[in-house]
Amino acid sequence: MSMRPDDHRRKWDKEEFEKIAAERLKAELEEEEKSKKKATPVKRELLKQREYKVDLDSRLGKSVVINKNTPTSQSGGYYCNVCDCVVKDSINFLDHINGKKHQRNLGMSMKIERSSLDQVKARFALNKRKLEEKKREYELDTRLKEAAEEEARVKELRRERRRDKKRKLMENDEIDDTPAPSELAQIMGFSGFGGSKK
Repeated sequence: MSMRPDDHRRKWDKEEFEKIAAERLKAELEEEEKSKKKATPVKRELLKQREYKVDLDSRLGKSVVINKNTPTSQSGGYYCNVCDCVVKDSINFLDHINGKKHQRNLGMSMKIERSSLDQVKARFALNKRKLEEKKREYELDTRLKEAAEEEARVKELRRERRRDKKRKLMENDEIDDTPAPSELAQIMGFSGFGGSKK
């Protein structure tokens, strides 16, 4: 501290305080190194495509009674069971599902896997196959419609033929219904029962 007795001002030992400051700095650096070693970064999965369809329309236009005891999952809005939160409208729900917090809770980072040339070629081939299948389905649909129309035409023709046959049979029956004058009627001298004059 002070060297002289008549000097009333307090003097500091600079070497001692430099030594204390160096020790404190050394301890802080050691703590930082330990915390870095302990907190190894969590390796998260790369971002990948959803395998399920997001259900936005199931509760659309339905009325729900909400009271104090209603659980958050059944309250108004869209409930995220991963993050345990309620979002009030569909746009914000989609933003939440695609957001950083939700993806982190799912165990994914926001980084995406870089595609290789083979993966791109495989995806193009898959899309091409799907397009061809749609064309086949469309052709199959048109063929089925055409077949159904042809079948309806054939049925209509058969009905017309049956009707024609019935008409011809009815006409033939009407012609045959007129009684031919029998021998007995001719002997008695009359040709009919007075139904028509000839």
